[in-house]
Amino acid sequence: MEFKAIKMDGLGNDFVIIDQRTKNITLSNDQIIKICDRKFIGCDQLIFIKKENNSDAELEFYNSDGSKSEACGNGTRCVAYLLSNENNKKEINLSVNSKILKSIILDNNQVETTIGLPTMKWNEIPLRKDSDTKNLNLKLIDDENKEFIGGIAVNVGNPHVIFFVENIEKFKLEKIGPEIENHELFPEKCNVTLAKKINSDLIKVKVWERGAGLTKACGTAACATAVAANIENLANSKTEIEFSTGKLLISIDKKKNISMKGPVSEIKEIIINI
Repeated sequence: MEFKAIKMDGLGNDFVIIDQRTKNITLSNDQIIKICDRKFIGCDQLIFIKKENNSDAELEFYNSDGSKSEACGNGTRCVAYLLSNENNKKEINLSVNSKILKSIILDNNQVETTIGLPTMKWNEIPLRKDSDTKNLNLKLIDDENKEFIGGIAVNVGNPHVIFFVENIEKFKLEKIGPEIENHELFPEKCNVTLAKKINSDLIKVKVWERGAGLTKACGTAACATAVAANIENLANSKTEIEFSTGKLLISIDKKKNISMKGPVSEIKEIIINI
């Protein structure tokens, strides 16, 4: 089977985007995993664009391990930019997991997307048992064998755990990430973020993405980190979240609604033969 697709990224967080609105391209789980494999095409997530009557389109996300994801902030921003180029609109509404997410297309490939309200209720993260979501009492060990206890759980469309540490470089996220992601406390697994406050306007992060592994950037992780930082009084209502590849600006309004702004790449058309 041969078909056209799009390759895009937000700060290196990359996607293969398949448009199902005019041609029904159905892929098996194995085919999704193959497309995401860096030895073949390679991406953090695969995105399907589907026809939807109450918005510009509906999005469906798959992680590189083939598992489904409820949300993807950078992926939503990329598709908003793609559809804006297609229909010359500066405002794009996308249906994601039964929610409509509004994106504004700005100059210089900048896209701002409203993510909505976060939740910290244990059963909505979800956690397996009633726990203090502001401190999950999870243990991390750094390179010097020092223990760190903590973890803040936030759901911004998908589950996240954020650890505020003194030095994110002292922790091996490739080891910690899968341990926390697959911890028995999380029935639907979770995304794992190590975060360091630089000042009230800037937080540096490293992210292990559920079902995808170490990633250069993650939009929902940036949103969850800003929420967690606000809870801990570490950040302002507008906070830059810095990845190794650049920054996302996260804004939280008085009603606790989150929006994220940042760059997206140009649109690259590719041919997939699978």
